[in-house]
Order: sequence, then structure tokens, then C-alpha cells
Amino acid sequence: MALSCCLLAGTRAAASPSFPSSAAIRRREHRPLTVSVVPLSPSQQWRHGLRFCCASTSSSPTPPAPPEEPDDYELLDTTGNCDPLCSVDEVSSQYFEANYKPKNDLLKALTIIGAALAGAAAINHSWVAANQDIAMVLVFAIGYAGIIFEESLAFNKSGVALLMAVCLWVIRSIGAPSTDVAVQELSQTTSEVSEIVFFLLGAMTIVEIVDAHQGFKLVTDNISTRNPKTLLWVIGIVTFFVSSILDNLTSTIVMVSLLRKLVPPSEYRKLLGAVVVIAANAGGAWTPIGDVTTTMLWIHGQITTLKIMQGLFIPSAVSLAVPLALMSLTSEANGSSQKSSNLLSSEQMAPREQLVLGVGVGALVFVPIFKALTGLPPFMGMLLGLGILWILTDAIHYGDSERQRLKVPQALSRIDTQGILFFLGILLSIGSLESAGILRQLANYLDANIPNADLIASAIGVASAIIDNVPLVAATMGMYDLTSFPQDSDFWQLVAFCAGTGGSMLIIGSAAGVAFMGMEKVDFFWYFRKVSGFALAGYAAGIISYLAAQNLHLSLPSSLAEIPFISGP
Repeated sequence: MALSCCLLAGTRAAASPSFPSSAAIRRREHRPLTVSVVPLSPSQQWRHGLRFCCASTSSSPTPPAPPEEPDDYELLDTTGNCDPLCSVDEVSSQYFEANYKPKNDLLKALTIIGAALAGAAAINHSWVAANQDIAMVLVFAIGYAGIIFEESLAFNKSGVALLMAVCLWVIRSIGAPSTDVAVQELSQTTSEVSEIVFFLLGAMTIVEIVDAHQGFKLVTDNISTRNPKTLLWVIGIVTFFVSSILDNLTSTIVMVSLLRKLVPPSEYRKLLGAVVVIAANAGGAWTPIGDVTTTMLWIHGQITTLKIMQGLFIPSAVSLAVPLALMSLTSEANGSSQKSSNLLSSEQMAPREQLVLGVGVGALVFVPIFKALTGLPPFMGMLLGLGILWILTDAIHYGDSERQRLKVPQALSRIDTQGILFFLGILLSIGSLESAGILRQLANYLDANIPNADLIASAIGVASAIIDNVPLVAATMGMYDLTSFPQDSDFWQLVAFCAGTGGSMLIIGSAAGVAFMGMEKVDFFWYFRKVSGFALAGYAAGIISYLAAQNLHLSLPSSLAEIPFISGP
């Protein structure tokens, strides 16, 4: 039986040389197969892993045999050398089709239809009008449970978030004094949410373009140390500063891809990956563009650029330094048998790639300056940078059909659109709860039972290890306005720090952790046993250092305020 196979490589190529255009796969029994390698888009590679799919071209109806274990395959490049970074982790398409049971999908469909009919029958205008708060809380709880148990239910959280948002606003329109009031509230919420969505859309596209031009090789290829303990610190520090400019998800993908080239598969490499997660979350907390939660707080006016950098740099650095110091004492970091791979490419970046890197990073850094100069929302500065980069890539790749994938239209098709839709659904849902006054009631309850604002912010960070930090911060913004806590108050800075770094305590607590889990196939309980204690120590030390710094009036040197335009809001 003749076989034609397709190998989809799931290792991000941002910080490593491109995969070969063709390769040979052989079984250990030496039965030859023909293979072509098709690289995935950089923003989606880590999710897909490595897929091995074989389609039969034989006319015989013989059912396919179950796939062999992943160890039964080796990936060979065109020179015949095995690539140790690749493995096969999914069943073949033939085996899937032969063993597919549609009854499970039918049962899910019937369950959804039944729930929808029951909900339609139970909810009526009179009941919702009299019990609006109860109805909205129930819908939000059900929707959020669907998001938390996304993997178990096999429902994408973006779809659940959008459905939840629409249902909540329908209930709000029924329970509001009039439909016009609900429409006005929805328009105001949409205006606020759109600023964040446009900002993320522009930022993710710029990062994708820079990544497609292998811009991050300039950072990763300059890491030359092979000492295990030194490498642990270098990886942590580099990730910390890279994440302050990029988002923590992109930083994690770039750095874990680098680790795959530096260190062979081992417990030590897993430990380094955990360092990347902690450093990415810590690095994103002290700048307004390093994490989506700090971006939300910055766009809505709770924090300003200079104050957040002055106030949170020391706590963020401490929250990374403490886990690094503790991890340096582990047997993995002190093992004498650790050997580093020499797979890093020594190729120099082309002038066009250097130009795109400079313009892309400059566009990201220019956003706070643009806001201070013009007073316009940050997303306008981000769209300005995207427009400049769009024209630049069109010009430098004009007439080159083979480089179309490096232009913005192709980059837009590769960004994490479903992630943006998830943020849209969550923020619209939180907006409905805020419009109905439910978040204000929750804030009053917390104030009455937890009078210390520092404890509330700390609890938000602990909760972010289990619950996504985006809705947590959005809910906090709805619970407390600027009259309760003014701009740049200790509360908002502590919320930004805790929500950003608290997710490191569990591997599922942040986008960086989930990316690391998917790329390195790390088990939840391995991270819990090996890393969670270190992350918790760093989290607590960061909070203590922040409170101490505020009492002692310690922060970054005030001379930073002399940097042009940065001191603006």
C-alpha cells in the first residue's frame, strides 16, 4: 500500500532557523515513506504540536492498523541526521476515521439543544425583569464554567465567551428601565472594549511581522553560555526584559523555542521552561504594553506609564530573582552531566530583517510617547505603527512573489484571532455586569468584609492562578472606579502586579504557562511539584517588596522622568 504523508511542524521558528523544506521519515523497520514539511504560521505553531497524518492511496478497503508509538518514528533531515526536537504525538487520520464514533457528538448536540430549549422556556420577560441580577449571575457562572472546563467539554472558550456576552446583554435589555438605556450602556461598553481589541490586533500583527522576518534571532543567538546555573539566570533575565516589550505569550514561545536548540530533552530543560513562564509573567507586569491586564488598566486610565514602571520594576524583579535563586539550588541546575546542544545558527540577519526589527520594536515603544504627545488613545499609536510597517513591508518586498508571506495581509491570517474574540466576549460580559450594578454590589461586600485593599489585590493574584486574569482585572475595574482609588494609587499598581505574576503559581494560570505546557508536553502535576512553590515564594516576596518600597519611598530613579514625553499619562 502506497502512502503519502504530511508532517506539520509545531515548533515555533521565531528563534531558530527555518525547518528544512523537505525531510525523510523512516520507521525503525526501514519501510520508506515520502514526506514533505509544511511549516505552520508562527502564531499558531505551539498550539498544534506536531501532526503526523497519512492518507492511503490504495484502492483496497483494508482498514488501517492503529498507529505505532511516537518512538517508532524518527525525523530525518535531507542529510539523514535525526532532529531530536521532533516527535509524533497524534494519531493518523486513517485511524481516526476508522474509529470515529459520531454518537458522542450527537449526544453533545442534543444536550446543547435541550439546554437552549429549557433556558428559553424558563426565562421570560416578567421573571427577568424582577430577577435580573440572579439571571445574569447564573448565565455568567454557567458561561465561565464552560470557559474553565474548555478542554473537558471540547468547546472553544472564544465561542463560549461570545455566547455568554450576547445572553447577558439580552437579559440586561429586558431588565433595564428601557431598551434605550440598555442600548446606550452597550454603546459605551463597546467603545471602551474596542480600544483594547484594536490595540491587541495591532500589537499582535506587528509582533507577527517581526517574527516572520526572524527578528528575534538577534536576541536569542547572542546567548552563548552553556553553564547550567548561569544559563538559568541568563534565560530568566532575557525573558524578563523581552516580555516587557512583547506580550508574555509571544515571549514564552520565542524563548522555549530557543531552549529546544540549546538544551536536549531533560528535566533541566523543563526547569528552564518554567523559568521562562515565571520571567515572562513578571516582565509583563511592570510596563503598560507587557501584559494584556496592564494594557487594560493603562488604556482605561487606572495607571500611567512612568508610575507603573517606577512602582513595579523592583517588585517584578524580586518576584523573578527569588525563584531563580531557589531553583539554582536544585539538583537539575547543579547537575554536572548537563550538555548543551550546538544547534544554534550563526547566520547573520539580512539588512531587510534588521530594518523590520527596528521599525517593529520602535513602533511598540513609541505608543506611550504618541499618547503623551497627542492625548489620543493608545490604540491609535499602535495602528500608526502598524500602518508604517505595512507600507514598509510592501515596499521592500515589492515584486517578490516568494516573500508574500512576510507582508501584513498574510500576517493578519496568522495572528491569534480567536484569542482576540475571547477578550471581546469577556470584556462585553463584564461590561453588562457593571451596567447592571452587580460589580458595585460585589465591591461593597468586599469592602465590608475585607477592609484592607492590599489583601483584596493579593487575593486577585491568587485567584488568577486558577481563573483567567483578564476577566478578574476587568471585574476589578468595574467594581472600583477612579473615585474609589485614584489614578496610580497603590491599589491599582498592586492589582497590575498581582494579576500579572499570580498566574505563575499554576501552569494553567497564564497564557505563558499554557503555551509552555503545550510545547514541552509538561504535566500539570510536574509543574505543581517542581515549580509552584518557587513561584509562590516569588509572588509573596514581590508583594512584600512593593509594600516596603512604598513605605520607604523606593522606586526607579526619578531621573527617568527626564526621558522625553515618557512622564506623560
